[in-house]
Amino acid sequence: MTQNTHAAPSLALAATRADVSEADRAVRVAARTLARAGLAHAYGHCSVRLDDEHFLVCAARPMGLIGVGEAGTVVPINGPLPDGVLGEVRLHQQIYRRRPGIGAVARTMPPKTMSLSTLRRTPRALHGPGTYFAPGVPLWDDPQLIRSDAQAQAVIDTMGENAAVVMRGNGAVVAADTLEAMVALTWYLEDAARVDLDVLALEATLPAAVLDATECEARATRSGRIIERMWEYLSAGDPELHDITSDNTTASIR
Repeated sequence: MTQNTHAAPSLALAATRADVSEADRAVRVAARTLARAGLAHAYGHCSVRLDDEHFLVCAARPMGLIGVGEAGTVVPINGPLPDGVLGEVRLHQQIYRRRPGIGAVARTMPPKTMSLSTLRRTPRALHGPGTYFAPGVPLWDDPQLIRSDAQAQAVIDTMGENAAVVMRGNGAVVAADTLEAMVALTWYLEDAARVDLDVLALEATLPAAVLDATECEARATRSGRIIERMWEYLSAGDPELHDITSDNTTASIR
């Protein structure tokens, strides 16, 4: 059989375009979901890895206002940011460059997390959602915006292998293997901050019960469709949401 060497590249290009289009739709759904959950306002952005060299970031506007079909931008993992891409997308670059298992990143402004960070504190593992960040969420102790590669490198140095890093008075960055997990973990971070703030006023007389390392390891599970159910709850009603197909560990927006 003779191989059609002329047709193959065009088919590959069509497949690539289809993959990027689907990733773009998925990022829009995730962006609007974060905004509806109150985890971002005028500021924030999210992205998904495309391959070892590129990722796609949502449009540079308030995530809750991103329209159906509104295109994001493909960004190189190594190289300068394309025109029109927000400066703090450097944080995404740093994570994708260093952590090949990460498939999605969000830069958000969760309000309780923000309030707690001004005390130079990050959420403790006081209930289930907080255990996903054990042994503790790192704090980047600088309220300035991230506008240089050197700053982005330093923030992600602080993050290390954790699922999140909190920036004092300046929101948070969350990374996960999938978009669904990234959204769920961002919600978990904020819920952990909510509980932490609630108990702070009582701790002088009633010390909080912080889960230890063994308890955190046992509780931070993905069994029972924990991530998927949170995603379904948060994303319900989005105009571009398709059916979701998942297993017990990962999920893909369909």
